[in-house]
Amino acid sequence: MKEYDFYIVPTPIGNLGDMTERAVEVLKFVDIIACEDVRVTQKLLNHFGIGTKCISYHKFNERERVDYFLEILREGKKIALVSDAGTPLFCDPGAVIVKELRKNNFSVTSLAGANAVATFLSQVAREGEDFAFVGFLPKTKGQIEDIFKRYKSTDVVFYESPNRILNTLRTVADCRPSARVAVGRELTKVFEEVVVDDVQNVIEHFENNVLKGEIVGLVFRDEIRQDYADLDEKIEVLKTKGFKAKEISIILSELFDVNKNEVYKKCI
Repeated sequence: MKEYDFYIVPTPIGNLGDMTERAVEVLKFVDIIACEDVRVTQKLLNHFGIGTKCISYHKFNERERVDYFLEILREGKKIALVSDAGTPLFCDPGAVIVKELRKNNFSVTSLAGANAVATFLSQVAREGEDFAFVGFLPKTKGQIEDIFKRYKSTDVVFYESPNRILNTLRTVADCRPSARVAVGRELTKVFEEVVVDDVQNVIEHFENNVLKGEIVGLVFRDEIRQDYADLDEKIEVLKTKGFKAKEISIILSELFDVNKNEVYKKCI
């Protein structure tokens, strides 16, 4: 096994069977494991018989831990970073230390493994490959509306807590009443559920359920309306006026609320 100074190690998002052999091997090999909550990580380590020392590393002490970790690495020791669940740096701490490691020429690698976004999207059929991931949504209704209005032409993926998801879906229904959404909960666990339907139907479904655990949601892009079938004609008119493909894609996407990337493809 090639050795690195710093390892980013995904941990299961629910099912412990998703822990990879390489992840176990690395966590046994390193000298220190940096983790969000020592108590949570210790349960995982105990399950796999890993005796490596844990040190807390979370959003409230990220910067003060950097110098300490750099000193440990200069001594020739190895460090692994884990989050409570899933892949670090996806809405979890890690960006601060990784930036400093690269500035100081320490080698960094990331293991493949559990990730809630990939697990969710791999069972939700979409029209295109592109999507926007916005992490945890902001707290106010106005801020949430701004996000879903901004991404009307792109699938937008987000994390949400079980006690907020219904209000979030109602906000979607208010600003985009015809939206189609997908909601995934308890991913990889016994009671895993992924619901795909019109937003109002999904609201009604979850109004009668007790929700637990972290939730992943998706608001699908709006369908391009049929009255924009003459898009090619509009493109040709703008071309005759001397506009470039990038300019045309911006103009038409703003005027007619169509996908900028689709317009650009037509232009070229």
